Amino acid sequence: MFVLGIDPGLASTGYGVIRVDGAAPALVAAGVIRTDGSAAVQDRLSELYRDVTSLLDEYRPQSVAMERLFVNRNLQTASSVARASGVILLAAAEQGAEVSEYTPSQVKIAVSGNGQAPKDQVAAMVGRILGISPPLEPADAADALAVALCHLQSSRHRLAVEEAL
Repeated sequence: MFVLGIDPGLASTGYGVIRVDGAAPALVAAGVIRTDGSAAVQDRLSELYRDVTSLLDEYRPQSVAMERLFVNRNLQTASSVARASGVILLAAAEQGAEVSEYTPSQVKIAVSGNGQAPKDQVAAMVGRILGISPPLEPADAADALAVALCHLQSSRHRLAVEEAL
């Protein structure tokens, strides 16, 4: 089974693919999709859509896990992340992939045990869990892998609860 983790953004979208076919998850691919900041928004969204669709075509994940939009004081950033998230949701829906969203705090708790963990601590824990040394760079790719790992933990917990009922 493959899980595609996504840390959405218009300027850069982190992605991470992990494979689960045993007890421990394994890193398959990770990176960042970057769009040209000088291009028109619709062109950037189109490029993001094509690149995410290409990832979905290549890895055929059963699940897509995406970081849920966190609205802070910068409404322009929130708007661009929301647009990017919508394009990613569309691409996943067209592939028939299950999509789950997680807040930044949920991701941090699942990976590090601390909902306020700094990015470097999350990246270090992702590295330990997946056997990557030194921790993965850039941060967007490590964040995407953290989202995928959060989804795995959440899915396992959900299955255990369902089996207990």
